[in-house]
Amino acid sequence: MELEELQRAIEAILFAAGERVEISRLAMALEADEKDIEEATDKLADEFAFNRRGVRILRLDKGYQMVSSGEMADYITKALETRKPPKLSSAQLESLTIIAYYQPATKAMVEQLRGVDSSYSVSALLNKKLIEEAGRLNVPGRPILYKTTPDFLRTFGLSSLEELPPIEKVEFGEPIMEEAVAEGEQLQMAETPTTTEES
Repeated sequence: MELEELQRAIEAILFAAGERVEISRLAMALEADEKDIEEATDKLADEFAFNRRGVRILRLDKGYQMVSSGEMADYITKALETRKPPKLSSAQLESLTIIAYYQPATKAMVEQLRGVDSSYSVSALLNKKLIEEAGRLNVPGRPILYKTTPDFLRTFGLSSLEELPPIEKVEFGEPIMEEAVAEGEQLQMAETPTTTEES
């Protein structure tokens, strides 16, 4: 398949999907090598950005998604009355930061680092689709493991977890260093999260 035809097919698939499509799935559907898919999609994404099109193609971890351009956000909001990005309380942001850096992480790990009950925060992050279940830890009680979702990457403008700002990680069982979580708060969304107390 020639490059132009491959790009047209990728554009159509990403538009129709409305969500992230794995590179491996694109390669299988188009009977092409994954490297060729990446090259064709990256060129297409560059072309969209250079021509300041109303849509963009984002690379999210091991896949791609077609999204509207950030420059068009006001028009889209007026036309479709779309909701703003989810606002996070400071407790939810702390919990999300811990899960992002330590994933897969259990609620107990989050609570150990935060020093408070985090049931509400974890539940809220699940409802906002910023985290998801990632199996269970193979220990007595089999606690649920959590990891971040593609929505997390999209919300924070990241293409992969490797773009998270570095922090000094805490070893479990040692005294918790406050700066570990504080540095994790370098993650900023488009809007400043509202601060509420967690009971």
